[in-house]
Amino acid sequence: MAKRSGFEKVIRAIARETAKQQRLNESERRAVVRAADRAERQQLRAHAIRERERVRYDRESERAAKQNYLEFREQEVRDGNATILFWIEGLQSILSAALMVDDTVTFDSLRVTDKPPSFTPAKALTTTVAGPSQEFFTSKVAPLPWYLSFIPKFKVQHADKLRAALEQFNASEEECRAQNMQRLEALESARNIYDDGLSALLEKKALRDSEVDAFRYSYYEGDPESIIAYCSMVLEKSDYPEGFPQNFSLAFVPESKQLVVEYELPTSEIIPEVSEYRYVKSKDEVTTKQRKPAEIKSLYSDLVASIALRCIHELYEADQGEFIEVCCFNGYVNTIDPATGLGVQPHLVSVRATRETFTKIDLARVDRSICLKNLGAHVSRSPSEAQPIRPIIEFNMVDKRFVDQQDLASQLSSATNLMDLNPYEFEALVANLFGKMGLESKLTRSSRDGGVDCIAYDPRPILGGKVVIQAKRYKHTVGVSAVRDLYGTMMNEGANKGILVTTSGYGPDAFEFAKDKPIELIEGGGLLFLLQEIGVEARILMPTE
Repeated sequence: MAKRSGFEKVIRAIARETAKQQRLNESERRAVVRAADRAERQQLRAHAIRERERVRYDRESERAAKQNYLEFREQEVRDGNATILFWIEGLQSILSAALMVDDTVTFDSLRVTDKPPSFTPAKALTTTVAGPSQEFFTSKVAPLPWYLSFIPKFKVQHADKLRAALEQFNASEEECRAQNMQRLEALESARNIYDDGLSALLEKKALRDSEVDAFRYSYYEGDPESIIAYCSMVLEKSDYPEGFPQNFSLAFVPESKQLVVEYELPTSEIIPEVSEYRYVKSKDEVTTKQRKPAEIKSLYSDLVASIALRCIHELYEADQGEFIEVCCFNGYVNTIDPATGLGVQPHLVSVRATRETFTKIDLARVDRSICLKNLGAHVSRSPSEAQPIRPIIEFNMVDKRFVDQQDLASQLSSATNLMDLNPYEFEALVANLFGKMGLESKLTRSSRDGGVDCIAYDPRPILGGKVVIQAKRYKHTVGVSAVRDLYGTMMNEGANKGILVTTSGYGPDAFEFAKDKPIELIEGGGLLFLLQEIGVEARILMPTE
């Protein structure tokens, strides 16, 4: 029993140890499982956190992208509106901008002002090529020991090495001299090229100086062509916004000191039809607000008036020689006639102003339309629709048709000189001219100075009526008194219109008096043009004193 009890104790101890080991193993297994579960939960939690962050980032990125897109579209609209505003402000400041600029074209500004460049050859051409010194070659030959100097063989070999070194030195010297010769030749060639360029520049400068001096002299001598050329420079210098045609023609009548400008205006398309851009967020689209037709008409009318006043201002301000006493501006547009589809050039504004009257105007403060009206301008009732007006003076009537004593030409030898006609012949010519132009004219009386009173009738309904025509076969400028006399005759006759024709020109006072009245002044050049229109070739040669 004792042995059996001892064996049972051993068995129970083994069982307890086995159970304990099983418990430990199970505990470790559960610990591993718990650790794995914990790690898995942590991974899931980290993944969930990352997913939430990603979703939040995506939402924020989407919101930021939407916000950026909205800001881009809104900025796009702001930029478009700013561009429109900038353009409109530029059009409205056409006149005021010119008042801040000195329009005078100085003759010195036409000269060549470029300074001749200095002669700067390449450094390699000015640097002497120097080879190695003689010592550089001889130092490579080792000295002959004293004990070998007594042996002829070694002495000869040493001498040969020194001689070879000297030959290398001489060859190097010769190569350097050749390189320096090439360098000097290249330097001389560069100098010759520079001198040729300098001579060409100085020659160009001297030629331009002589041309400018001749131009300046002829301008101050009152040469009409030089005055026209100078005035053309003034208008070409004028800075307008992009899209303005700036095409023009000029004619100068020295007898009346009148400059006539035929100027192309921009069409009404220069005014933006869009007044404002708007961004509709709900539809994600940019809409436009169209400018009202009345606003376009107002802006364009103001622009036409601004250009007319600006051109006259520039020409008077730049007139160094004060040759211009009267300036007439005719503004036209190149457009399409909607009725025929053909290209037309209707005039929209025509204004004539004397220097004395115009220079007293404060252009910085005027109402431009009222200012033109006060100057007696002809202005289209609807410039934006290109409704035409009749110019105060037709450009072709003053374009190089008045021939003075110095411009005699063989082709004019057969033409009649109007100054050679007697008063009665001149009266008949004038009456015949207007008769062929459609007026029913009748001579009434003549005067000693060649003037003619002609009562004529314009048969057109509404626009027609009684017309008084007077002609002055003068060689001197016609003054304001003749215009007053014509106006008095009109009042006495109850005429609708008066026409004064002269072989010479008119003074500023005559134009100023006639500007608000139904009076048309025709100068010598215009008379020749009208005669040519009816097939009569004539010329005006003033008698010498």
